[in-house]
Amino acid sequence: MIKRIKGWFGKANPVVHVVRLEGAISSGRGLQATLNAKNLESILKKAFTKKVSAVALAINCPGGSPVQSALIASRIRALAAETNTPVLAFCEDVAASGGYWLACAADEIHADENSIVGSIGVIASTFGFPKALSKLGVERRVHTAGLSKSTNDPFKPEKPEDVKKLKVLLEDMHASFKNLVRTRRGAKLKGKESDLFSGAYWTGIRAHDLGLVDGIGHLVPTLKQRFGDKVEIKEIKESKGFGARWLGLGSRHGLATEVTEAALNVLEERALWARFGL
Repeated sequence: MIKRIKGWFGKANPVVHVVRLEGAISSGRGLQATLNAKNLESILKKAFTKKVSAVALAINCPGGSPVQSALIASRIRALAAETNTPVLAFCEDVAASGGYWLACAADEIHADENSIVGSIGVIASTFGFPKALSKLGVERRVHTAGLSKSTNDPFKPEKPEDVKKLKVLLEDMHASFKNLVRTRRGAKLKGKESDLFSGAYWTGIRAHDLGLVDGIGHLVPTLKQRFGDKVEIKEIKESKGFGARWLGLGSRHGLATEVTEAALNVLEERALWARFGL
């Protein structure tokens, strides 16, 4: 049954709230907004009310933190169950890795033919500088309690045992991702799991063939087709005081630290987008 609200003169129109999930998923702080459970909490609570016919997720996300991906998706499912609200996801340029994790929080997933979808895998990347300090004449002093406290030290040569431990962590995270996709997509999935869960990504049309998305279509026309031409589509946004945010008011570290953190977030996010040629 489509939930409706009354408009003028008692006329009832379906209402759909839109939540935009754009950018990288990260728990980091800084001036640049990132997707994480804390930042999205107030928006999600506003979006999910018993007066709306559905909530639409407009996703343009290259991935990021597995933990934040899981927290956001779990929160969406909890609110959907609490308010008995259907959730539809619409993949835009990219819904890959953590972005696809978010899409799986929806009851239905739609994409453009050319959207990039998938990348069901986990990656860890860093740099190594084992000779940098010696060339600069710098002596590094690190003391630990615990044999594994200094694993994967970028200033030391890579150790096989450290790589092995890291791969175990990645496999555990990958298993969690795969279980989510199996649970949410179920019998809709087509093809071999070795292909679907390889970390590969596809265009929207190919993702549809593989059962990773339910349909090819865009947000507004799909919602009008589903709920009628008079459907009221409202994007839910969070109101923020720009001045306080810019000045770093309420922050323990202030503007300088936030600018530095924002710069690092930009570099990290840029690398995520670059994986998909964007």
